[in-house]
Amino acid sequence: MIEVLVADDDTRVADVNAAYVAKIPGFRVAAKAHNAAEALRVVEDVPVDLVLLDHYLPDETGLSVVRSLRERGHQTDVIMVTAARDVATVQAAMRHGALQYLVKPFSYAGLRAKLDAYATLRRTLDGGGEAEQAEVDRMFSALSSTPAPELPKGHSPTTAELVRRALMAAEGPISAQELADRTRLSRQTAQRYLKLLERTGRVRLSLKYGDTGRPEHRYEWAASI
Repeated sequence: MIEVLVADDDTRVADVNAAYVAKIPGFRVAAKAHNAAEALRVVEDVPVDLVLLDHYLPDETGLSVVRSLRERGHQTDVIMVTAARDVATVQAAMRHGALQYLVKPFSYAGLRAKLDAYATLRRTLDGGGEAEQAEVDRMFSALSSTPAPELPKGHSPTTAELVRRALMAAEGPISAQELADRTRLSRQTAQRYLKLLERTGRVRLSLKYGDTGRPEHRYEWAASI
């Protein structure tokens, strides 16, 4: 069983989320918490595999909880479950190691899809050993809420995922060269994947005009999180 801590300041919401979790095979609610201090105390005292974590807690933010968990050496997985929609919070959650970000309000089906994908990922990782490329691709895409586009021959899902993560972590539109620098891809490869993702509607292209009059192409992630 995957032991889950449901952390939400609203007791009614916590009860609903806990009821959702209890209905999903393979998952069990280990505890509920209604503030950051209580959530951290539960992780210290009770075996917890996954935290469904609200960002708006009365004493600290959910991101502060994630930072504290990592500082204390806990590798407990975290899925943010929150009404916080601002890009800065989403980016910070990614950078601090949250596996996924589920925006309220959501349905039982939406939560179950995330938890089923998480269970699949856990089974894969628990197997240990070495992974072939196809298995690595599945690991990287397991919790992605945006379906991967159909890739033409010669394109790698892993590279497409690398580009997606870099764009989502950027603070605004970036150029192909900036993307190449962040991902250590060649500029030509970065440009090729950017054009592919733009054609599928997942990347938005804008033009930045400089002193030379020749516009610079800049890209940002456009698909919903």
